[in-house]
Amino acid sequence: MREKRTNLPTNILASIRARKDRGAGVHAPHDRAKGMLVASYNVHKCVGIDGKFDPARTSHVIREIGADVIALQEADTRFGERRGLLDLAWMERETGLFPVPISGVAKAHGWHGNVVFFREGLVRDVHQVKLPGLEPRGALITELELKDGSAFRIIAAHLGLLNRSRHQQARVIIDILRSRDEQPTVLMGDLNEWRLGDRSSLNTLASVFGLPAAVPSFPSRLPVLALDRIMANRPGLLDTVETHDTPLARLASDHLPIKAVLKLGMLPASDHAEAG
Repeated sequence: MREKRTNLPTNILASIRARKDRGAGVHAPHDRAKGMLVASYNVHKCVGIDGKFDPARTSHVIREIGADVIALQEADTRFGERRGLLDLAWMERETGLFPVPISGVAKAHGWHGNVVFFREGLVRDVHQVKLPGLEPRGALITELELKDGSAFRIIAAHLGLLNRSRHQQARVIIDILRSRDEQPTVLMGDLNEWRLGDRSSLNTLASVFGLPAAVPSFPSRLPVLALDRIMANRPGLLDTVETHDTPLARLASDHLPIKAVLKLGMLPASDHAEAG
């Protein structure tokens, strides 16, 4: 049976109604007793919807979020010798976040604009993936080990604007995962896919991650499209996905950040056994 397509005008009306309830965008600090906070944020090369290039403003949004792990997209310049746009020393001092180290680049923060920051733990493995397609796109696959010995995999990705490219890129990600050992895995990033149905690249990803929650995050001032996603390969691994919606976040990028609680230490014992 063909999936019913999302009704865009209906989404717009819903977003307008929700905007009235957005208020001042005050958010409470994350309670880490509930689990690890993970987030994804397309920072739009630190250019806000006002057209201003302001890396400091972007960094302050990241500090607002207060994530334990965050995947950024478009954190580097796009062409030529990619150059990171954020002040990493400030990030470490003000947020406690460190970038996952990658090889083969001199000035960039991440891989094809993707960078993963984490608060604590050890990086067990990093795999840089150049994704197929007409645009320069990539994914960063990172395995982190926490203080309690638990481990999980993060895939930070930014898929292309062309539908055909997104299908190719989704297949590459799934093929890589199936060639590796099974463990708790979170895929997050700007997937540039809001549609469902036969032509959606989300169908390919659903074979491992299921259909992710659709949380409108674009455009930031009046979010209608769920371009950004956080999804996991196990039921119950993630709590509710939501936007980080504050006045600063609405201004700093054309995407709102999205976030979710990762309940890694709260999985049933049988799930942990499967991960080994």
